[in-house]
Amino acid sequence: MVALSVILFPPLLIAFLLVMERVEEPLRRPAGPREVDEFLNTATPGEVDTLATSGIRRALFRWRRRRRRNRGSTNPPLV
Repeated sequence: MVALSVILFPPLLIAFLLVMERVEEPLRRPAGPREVDEFLNTATPGEVDTLATSGIRRALFRWRRRRRRNRGSTNPPLV
């Protein structure tokens, strides 16, 4: 059992670190002035509330997630 733990621990740790890097990458990206301006023009009341309670990073995270979800639902133009 100990040998199995010793063998499996490093790959599981590396997999966890890779997943966490993907989660943290959007949080590390700074918000540009254009993006903040677009956020203020198109934010929902819930996102504005998040801005007031949790700060700009958390609010932009929610806004980016909503935009990414909405962008995938639109139909692409037919050529």
